[in-house]
Amino acid sequence: MEDLIAVIARSLVDEPGAVKVSRSDEENNVTIELTVAAEDLGKVIGKQGRTARALRSILAAAAAKEDKRSRLEIVE
Repeated sequence: MEDLIAVIARSLVDEPGAVKVSRSDEENNVTIELTVAAEDLGKVIGKQGRTARALRSILAAAAAKEDKRSRLEIVE
């Protein structure tokens, strides 16, 4: 799941080297933390949060395959 988010995020930003993805697991929950450069934050969030919402939907579908719930946190 974290590889999927990393690939998508790297294709959206100007500084793909600054993209970092970490994962933490708790029982049935998976939290993915996405860190990007400050100037790329808007590109990952998108207009009115549409890109972030799409990333969360993709993550939810991937987590559902593992019978888990997902959460995406975008960090500056």
